Order: sequence, then structure tokens, then C-alpha cells
Amino acid sequence: MNWETLFTMQHKLDTYIEQTHQIDGKELFEEKILSLLVELGECANETRSFKFWSTKESSSKEVISEEFVDNIHFLLSIGLDKGYTFQKINFVPSNRTITKQFNDVFSHCLNFYHDQSELNYMNLFKSYLQLGELLGFSEQDILNAYVKKNKVNFERQAQGY
Repeated sequence: MNWETLFTMQHKLDTYIEQTHQIDGKELFEEKILSLLVELGECANETRSFKFWSTKESSSKEVISEEFVDNIHFLLSIGLDKGYTFQKINFVPSNRTITKQFNDVFSHCLNFYHDQSELNYMNLFKSYLQLGELLGFSEQDILNAYVKKNKVNFERQAQGY
């Protein structure tokens, strides 16, 4: 996948949000990291992978995909803020359980929070894509879900979300 397209789309959304809410130039790193963690928890909740006490099925792949792609928005936005963009990203598939991979992503998120290096950003992004693969999402699935949710996000902003 050419990630440059998604970074461009995210830049347009971020610019629209900043102008609409009159927050041009405001530092939003703290808010975006917390949003990333919250959305990651929401995605985990939909998979129910950690709920050893429950027999209830996970949510549909479509619902999990929507939660998953919410974090793609925040990852791209944070990368843009820090000047960390890429066209292509390579990662080794994970052999962890979904729960262990969620924990790994949380850990990488906190590592990046404490040391905002490009290496830590890339490790976070790769870990998140490994999670996506474990959840059964192809690059095309991610692209399609991102484009769909990006449109929804613009519509929500226009409606005063």
C-alpha cells in the first residue's frame, strides 16, 4: 500500500478540523496519544480477546474494522505532527495472540509517548499493523475502511460532531 495517499488524506482532515475548531498551530500531542490509547481499548473491547470470563462472541469484523481504523487516523495524524511519514512500511507478521499483540501496541504507544523518536513511531505503527493482520485485515481492507471512515469524519465535522 502507498501510505503517502493516507497521510495526504489525513493532512486534509486534520487541517479541516483545526480550522473548523480554530486550533491552528495548537499542540495536540497529549490529546492524540490519549485518543490513541482510548481507541485501542475500544478496539480490544470489540474483539473481546482478553475476556477470558465471557463466552460472548466478538463483534463483527466490520465493527472491529471501524474501531481499528480509528487508530490509523490517530497514528497518521501524530506522524504528520512529528514529521514522520513514509510511503511504504515493512513488518514481520506477529506470532503472538491477539491479546499479547494489543499489549504490545499499548507498550509501543507508551514508549513513543516517553521518547518521541522516529524509531519509536515506526515500531508503534508496525506493531499496530501486526495487530491488524492478526485481526484478519489486509492492506486493502485497511485502505477501504480508512477511506470510508475519513469520509464519515468529514461529514461529522460538517454536522458539528
